[in-house]
Amino acid sequence: MMLLGATRIQMIIFFLALGHALNPSVGRALEPVEVAVVANTEVGGSLELANYYMQRRRIPASHLIRLSVMPEERCTRQEYDKRIREPVRQVLAKLDPERRIRCLVVMYGVPLAVQPIAAKQKKNPQVKNPQAQDGSGETGAAVDSELALVLADEYPLAGWLPNPYFLGFGGKATRFSRDEVLIVGRLDGPDPATVRRIIDDVLFAEQSGLHGRAYFDARWPEPKSPAANLSAYALYDASLHAAATGVKTSGRMEEVRIDDREELFQPGDCPKAALYCGWYSLARYVDAFEWVRGAIGYHIASAECMTLKKKDSQVWCKRMLEKGVAATIGPVNEPYVQAFPLPGLFFTRLAEGYLSLGEVYLITLPYLSWQMVLVGDPLYKPFAPQ
Repeated sequence: MMLLGATRIQMIIFFLALGHALNPSVGRALEPVEVAVVANTEVGGSLELANYYMQRRRIPASHLIRLSVMPEERCTRQEYDKRIREPVRQVLAKLDPERRIRCLVVMYGVPLAVQPIAAKQKKNPQVKNPQAQDGSGETGAAVDSELALVLADEYPLAGWLPNPYFLGFGGKATRFSRDEVLIVGRLDGPDPATVRRIIDDVLFAEQSGLHGRAYFDARWPEPKSPAANLSAYALYDASLHAAATGVKTSGRMEEVRIDDREELFQPGDCPKAALYCGWYSLARYVDAFEWVRGAIGYHIASAECMTLKKKDSQVWCKRMLEKGVAATIGPVNEPYVQAFPLPGLFFTRLAEGYLSLGEVYLITLPYLSWQMVLVGDPLYKPFAPQ
């Protein structure tokens, strides 16, 4: 995994944002009436799962958005614009303006990623002059990350765009207003049975509470140097330590373990796993966990959500879903390390209990029109507010 275009000042801003996460703040939690669900009529099980989810969550039936798009995990930019973006915009424009949709739930069967634009297509004015962005001019992105901007008009497609909700930017002006940005989560996996299990596990965990142990897999001891002296990789490693401290302080888990050895957790090391974050095993899932119902976790490594369907793939998102997690995060392509939600922000905010999973993801995600995907129910609230 590479680091690109992140200055030391940016990294310090990311780290200082942890200070905000240590202080609980009340937010208006996402409600089912503010959610629209996107399904693909061309894929068996997609509409059925959408209806099942909407019934269990009591989402209005009129909030179902039906797409007709090829049943592949990757689509072209043209297909995205014509068969995904425009139909979603049209339906959202017709829904009751008194109850603004804040969130999209993308169902099993909707493509996972938008392919990069071919060189001959780059006459598109959206691709010209992409402003001062990072990402080496990459025009491919996660479908869900583009859908977060479905209310926005034209914007540059090359590289990433700063998320106006991200805590680490401290209210700094960005290209978009917050009203133009949606929460997007995906209920997806290797097969329909996995998706149904995710829906059921989330509701079970909400009723009974998420109980178990938290595991954070750092590679180095907690640094004694100030944030200004940390490289980006050291910063994210330090953030794993911060996540462990935050979750332990919250008292949510029966045990919190932080491992600072270079080796990863090994099979049998992580019983009753409810929360997890670690790095770095590229596309090689390590079966170290006994996941409890409703478990949430992600692995910081490149392209760990490049597929949720390929049978023999060992990418972490797919394998974690197969093994029992209810929610995970990963990129569909090389994201560069600073595009991941910072663990210290994500898990501390989650443990506060005020915000849903989707809201926590939104405020801890640095960039949009980029590579990251949240697989899980964005309405999920595993903890009651403290």
